[in-house]
Amino acid sequence: MAVKLSNVSKKYGKEFSLKNVSLTFETGKIYGLLGPNGSGKSTTLKMIAGLVYPNSGKVEVGNEEVSRKTSKNVAYLTELDMFYPGFTVANMVDYYATQFTDFDLVKAEELLKEMKLEREKKIKQLSKGTRGRLKLVLALSRNAPVLLLDEPFSGLDPMVRDSIVKSLLSYINFDLQTVIIATHEIDEIEPLLDEAIVIFHGKIIGQKNVEELREEEGLSVLDWFKDTAKNMEAKMNG
Repeated sequence: MAVKLSNVSKKYGKEFSLKNVSLTFETGKIYGLLGPNGSGKSTTLKMIAGLVYPNSGKVEVGNEEVSRKTSKNVAYLTELDMFYPGFTVANMVDYYATQFTDFDLVKAEELLKEMKLEREKKIKQLSKGTRGRLKLVLALSRNAPVLLLDEPFSGLDPMVRDSIVKSLLSYINFDLQTVIIATHEIDEIEPLLDEAIVIFHGKIIGQKNVEELREEEGLSVLDWFKDTAKNMEAKMNG
């Protein structure tokens, strides 16, 4: 399911979080939305999920303008913890299954094993990294056409990150899903990406096909990101 932002601006008070952004995300691709903290990445994902609305412009998911109903088509992993502390891991899985018709309990059980999560552990007993793994289980267990991951590696140690990259490749349906990963940690997700987009102070300042970037320009996504951000900072300061 394609996602489209057309001339989208979003303000919080007097500050622009996004300024006149136009983007199209196609089905079957994994996009990296890259930028420093506060650049507008999370706002972009929240708008696609129908959690916040633009001040101007239009956001569409599958040719329909976003609304509260958009959640049925969008699996959204937020950077925030959205858990009931008294619940166990199993309670959270069961709760999600009641909330989303596309929640796949078989897939959830496989992911719990892969992420080494104990079903009977209470949420309040889990470390930040373990809660991060549970959030991924809940997001990836949905067969939603659009998958949004906001800083999926936050608080996770390097060994776990590596296994999560493998899980993402195993559990994403490339024929049906559009995947957008917002992060400032580029090294980990580079092997996953089809397209990389740099957002800086609420504006899109670069977009590249990752394979072409490597083959034609001989650059990694991280190197290209640094060059793009440095050029923009030089322009702003010059």
